[in-house]
Parts: sequence; structure tokens; C-alpha cells
Amino acid sequence: MTKEEQLRKLVDTGIVAVIRTQDGDELVSICEALVAGGVVGVEITMTSPGATEAISKAAQVLQGKAIIGAGSVLDPETARVAMLAGADFIVSPILNKDVIAIAKRYGKIVIPGAFTPTEILSAWEAGADVVKVFPATKLGPSFFKDVRGPLPQVRLTPTGGVDINNLGDFLKAGAVFVGVGSALVSKKIVAERNWAALTRLAMDYIKVVQEARVG
Repeated sequence: MTKEEQLRKLVDTGIVAVIRTQDGDELVSICEALVAGGVVGVEITMTSPGATEAISKAAQVLQGKAIIGAGSVLDPETARVAMLAGADFIVSPILNKDVIAIAKRYGKIVIPGAFTPTEILSAWEAGADVVKVFPATKLGPSFFKDVRGPLPQVRLTPTGGVDINNLGDFLKAGAVFVGVGSALVSKKIVAERNWAALTRLAMDYIKVVQEARVG
């Protein structure tokens, strides 16, 4: 898929699963379970030990099935390592314009973090494909609605505190998709390696996305 096709797929799906694991085999199993449930966007945090190797393995095994991202990227050096390992998109909790620049150089989707309207617009003007509002828990869906008023051109995504109970509110308020961590990639499910349960949970999340968009 091209970068534009990948971005459209993330938007259409409405969810990016945020995964923290250092086990490449486990990561592949998690991704396969999520994809089976309809969640194709997965973000592997670079703060996890072995994240680069996990991204590389997932990219090789799941090529064409999942859109794989690297999260918690703080600098262009880390972004480059992740992209060379096979990451399709780069996510950061902060606004680092050098990270945006190198992602664009490699033709990858880049999603920097921002918290205020000024930071959001700065990230967008620097070339962000989507701006991550983080931590979204502190702001809530109403913030998205308020910001989208004067900045309707900016694509926004919330991360932090998003779960099956509030993701619909974020989408209705103008988020193009949401980032969901342990509320979706349950530590208990992963520890039990109950991949069928993870697939069912992913399907539940996708259903909420569809209902929110119809509503």
C-alpha cells in the first residue's frame, strides 16, 4: 500500500492499537488476533526492550495485513531506526520537527504529539499527517470539538485514557481515529495468550466505531 492508502485505512478502521511488548513472537500473535478482529493499525512503543526487532519481525510476517507503527519516538535517530526496521508510521508524544522531517523524507506517515492549539497548528504546519493529542485524558472529547472549530483542516487523534466507553465520543467530536492501549491489548488476555478473546474484543471496538460514525 502507498502512504496515502495506509493513512486512509487507519482512518477508515478508526482505531490504532498501542502495544508494549519485547517478544517478537508474542507481538506477531497479538497483531494477527487484532487484524482478525478488524484492527489493522498497530503501534509498537520504542520504550519496550527489543522494540526494533519486534517491529522487524512483525513487518516481515504481517506484510500487507497490518499497518505497523513505532510509538514513543522522541528523536529523528530513533525514527530512522524504526523505519529501516519496517515501521509504516511514526508516533511521538511530543512535537519534534526533525522527526517530522525525516519521516517525510522516507515517505512515512508521521503523527507527532501536541497538547495546546498552538502546538497542534505548529505540528500540522510542519507536515504532520495527523496530530496526536496527548494526554487526551486531561482534555476529553469536548476539546476536540472546540479545536476543530477554528482548525477544521487538522486531523486529530487522541491517545491516553481512551477505551470502549469513550472512543465513540472522541470520534463524534472530530477525531479521525483513536489510539487505544491496555484497554484493548489487555495484559490479562496477552498473559493467557487467549488470542480468540483478543479478536472478539477487537471486533467489539470496531462495532463501537461503526455505530459512532453512523450516529
